Amino acid sequence: MSSVATWPSNAQNWLDERGKGAWIAAMVLGFIFFWPVGLALLFYMIWSKRMRSSSCGSTRHARYHSFRSTGNVAFDAYKDDTLRRLEAEQEAFQSFLERLRAAKDKSEFDQFMDDRAKGSSPSEDAPHETA
Repeated sequence: MSSVATWPSNAQNWLDERGKGAWIAAMVLGFIFFWPVGLALLFYMIWSKRMRSSSCGSTRHARYHSFRSTGNVAFDAYKDDTLRRLEAEQEAFQSFLERLRAAKDKSEFDQFMDDRAKGSSPSEDAPHETA
């Protein structure tokens, strides 16, 4: 009786370990073989928020394993140093992208203002009357 009660959680854990693609494949196969199963999986995936990037089991496992101690002090120190360096590089890259976007926006705005100034001479703005 206990194996009957645990197979859904075993299936869920198995799919979580394989990520979103496994959930989508299971849903598609459910629709192909017996549509109520596919529909039930779709509703379950929506209800349990399985398709969000942080709710997928493989993401949880990867995050858990990256911060867990291996027991090897030298490797853990190396891993911590590498993670700090990568985080610093990511922050530097993000700030570079922000500066790049700001420079591009300023350039486009300056071009717009130049085009606007060239195109709006006083003689063009005044209405022309013909007598």
